[in-house]
Amino acid sequence: MNTSHNNKAEILKALGHPVRYCIVEGLIAGEQNVGMMVHCTGVAQPTVSQHLNILKAAGILKGHRDGNQIHYSVCSDEARKVIKALS
Repeated sequence: MNTSHNNKAEILKALGHPVRYCIVEGLIAGEQNVGMMVHCTGVAQPTVSQHLNILKAAGILKGHRDGNQIHYSVCSDEARKVIKALS
């Protein structure tokens, strides 16, 4: 197997959890901070943060700081394609 297959498998693995899938699906519509994701998912802030770390490690999300908040967005075209294909 090549690196491309490994990267794609990591993306699928990261999107394989319902909360992470929901987060990425919501972020495709636009940038959000953690508070907005907590409200949309109904999951506690520490849990959302753990899922965000997994998504960042998989190269699916990026974040930028705006004052004391971090705004997240999807930076993976492959993840966008997966979400679009399943929508």
